[in-house]
Amino acid sequence: MLVIAPASQELEPPTNPARFSTLERPALKRLVADIQEGLVDVVVVYKIDRLSRSLVDFTKLVEVFDANNVTFVSVTQSFNTTTSMGRLTLNILLSFAQFEREVIGERIRDKVAASRKRGMWMGGFVPLGYDVRERKLVVNDAEAALVRRIFQGFVEMESCTQLVQVLRAEGATTKRGRPLTKSDVYRILSNRVYLGEAVHKGTAYPGEHDAIIGQARWDAVHAVLQVSPRVRVNRTRNATAPLLRGLIFDSEGRAMSPSHSRGRGGQIYRYYVSQAVLKGGPAERPAIARLPAGEIEAAVVAQVRALLRQPEMVVGTWRAARAIAHDVTEQAVLLALERIEPLWDELFPAERARIVRLLVERVDVRAEGAAVRLRLDGLGSLVRDLAAQPPEAGRAAA
Repeated sequence: MLVIAPASQELEPPTNPARFSTLERPALKRLVADIQEGLVDVVVVYKIDRLSRSLVDFTKLVEVFDANNVTFVSVTQSFNTTTSMGRLTLNILLSFAQFEREVIGERIRDKVAASRKRGMWMGGFVPLGYDVRERKLVVNDAEAALVRRIFQGFVEMESCTQLVQVLRAEGATTKRGRPLTKSDVYRILSNRVYLGEAVHKGTAYPGEHDAIIGQARWDAVHAVLQVSPRVRVNRTRNATAPLLRGLIFDSEGRAMSPSHSRGRGGQIYRYYVSQAVLKGGPAERPAIARLPAGEIEAAVVAQVRALLRQPEMVVGTWRAARAIAHDVTEQAVLLALERIEPLWDELFPAERARIVRLLVERVDVRAEGAAVRLRLDGLGSLVRDLAAQPPEAGRAAA
């Protein structure tokens, strides 16, 4: 069987010299497979550099040819590989072919580097916020607004996870219409093209295109990015909000306001302090004027959890929920209340504060403890929302 390398794959003049520097080419892999199966007797090419321009790769191919008794023929080059002079000629031709490939590659790389230094767009995937017109990047106003929204949102939230959730809720997508992911956001935040720069091998040059982001915004984002993601996540989760602001009162019925002090090591200690103390008036101080915030918040949350498990609370919540949605069943209310319990520990502080404000009407501090008064209407509203969703959606809803 006589096999000639297909013109569409191997014989056409190479527009990309790197294409002939590898054996990972579909037609060549099929040819090697046919040779190893004994289907080929002779391989004919126009020139040997149509087969490979790498001396090492060609040596591997010759070993395959010899192992399977396959003859190799070049139409325009006469040599006999059975003699030492023929093999020398072959190696010389291949060395020049490899040299030509490498020189062409160097010229292309130098051309790209020179163009990038002049700030020119050299092709590739067009970044979000730009279009290509006449081989230049032009700002896409609609997409540019989204890019600015991403930079601004990351500075405000300091959490890529939260930012992606917000962006998806707003319907934001990539340039190809796919919902944004964390990888997409990080890639956007690290792309210096938005500063109006062209980057080549880690070096940035002034670009021909207009910037979308200012230097101050870029610096603010990267100041956040320099902080470890784990530290940022912990800081976001542990930045405790005043859970009982506006809800807690002392034994005299005065409001207790959140306050804090800072220790020697920079540790912050949070309190709830009676207005009688903060105003410093002549009125008599209450029995309990100051409470550690962490302890009283934990006690209130524990009471709320305990109250949610009581049968009479289920009935009261069901009645409140039915006032909003008549089709809510008592069983659905019971299941929704049970779902609140395991969900609590995974919520962010702001989400916990929202739910507490929805459920708690008032906390009165006494010497014997704290009395928590729940809001059945708020509890009914929360239960209605949870009951209307599948179990796996409860976390996202909360």
